[in-house]
Amino acid sequence: MSEIQNHKKYDLEERTFHFAKHVINLVNDVPKTLTNIEIGKQLTRSAGSVGANYIEANEALSKKDFIMRIKICRKEAKESHYWLKLISCNTEFNDIQSGLIQESQELMKIFGAILIKSTVKA
Repeated sequence: MSEIQNHKKYDLEERTFHFAKHVINLVNDVPKTLTNIEIGKQLTRSAGSVGANYIEANEALSKKDFIMRIKICRKEAKESHYWLKLISCNTEFNDIQSGLIQESQELMKIFGAILIKSTVKA
């Protein structure tokens, strides 16, 4: 793998890590209603899974394994997007929530593009 590709790989690993970290911070700061607690659990799981599966994709044993992991990354980013829209935040968190919703959309697009490139070469 070239140095540029390797650098991009770790940039996305870092980006997904920061996404999960910011989601955790949001979940910790939202009002602790019964609904927010349950949604927060789902959101934390899906946001953390994006990066964890991307790391797994980078260590894939085969191209088929890589593609499956990237599909999971995209699926988990979509799920995070859903939960981010559902969790109720008061006014001070709306900007943070909006930024995370935007980031989840961008991650879905990135993983979708990786899938297209990977399956075209297959």
